Order: sequence, then structure tokens, then C-alpha cells
Amino acid sequence: MPVRVIIPTPLRQYTGRKEFVEVEAKNVAEALANLTAQYGDLRRHLYTDDGKLRSFVNIYLGEEDIRYLQKDQTPLHDQDELSIVPSIAGGTKLRCICR
Repeated sequence: MPVRVIIPTPLRQYTGRKEFVEVEAKNVAEALANLTAQYGDLRRHLYTDDGKLRSFVNIYLGEEDIRYLQKDQTPLHDQDELSIVPSIAGGTKLRCICR
């Protein structure tokens, strides 16, 4: 069944600038495996060397974080939409000058 995977802007350079990619998959693990099989350079940005999803990569099924569902074994249905959402960290300390 076709599933749409939304690609975040920083990773689109690895998918030919595509905003989304459709893959055939029965669960999230299969969707990501098919995505990275199709776009090999994307794999190192999603997975560690030992094959685990990187801690700063969040995957959503619709608006639900898969960590609170069945993780990568979360089943998918025809026309479901997965989003890859990299965590954003950093920033600047704000300093308040009060009078």
C-alpha cells in the first residue's frame, strides 16, 4: 500500500529536492527501509552505524509520534502520511537587563 513520507527541508537534498516520497509499506520500519533503499544517502542522516534511528530524528504518523504508538512496528494503511521531523536544539542565552 502506498504511504507518503514527508521530507524535511534539510534532507531534501538527498531525495532529489522532493517534498515527499511515496513508498510501499505495511509498517513504519518497512517505509523507512524502502525510503533509504531508494535514496541511499539519506540513510546516514536517519540511522546510526548500528542501524538504530538517530535520537534526534522523530517520526510522526499523522500527528502522532510513533514512540507513543508501536514505534517502528506501527502499522500503516493506504494513504497514511509519515513525517520525518528532526529535533532542533541550540540557541542563544537571553540576558535580561532590568532597571
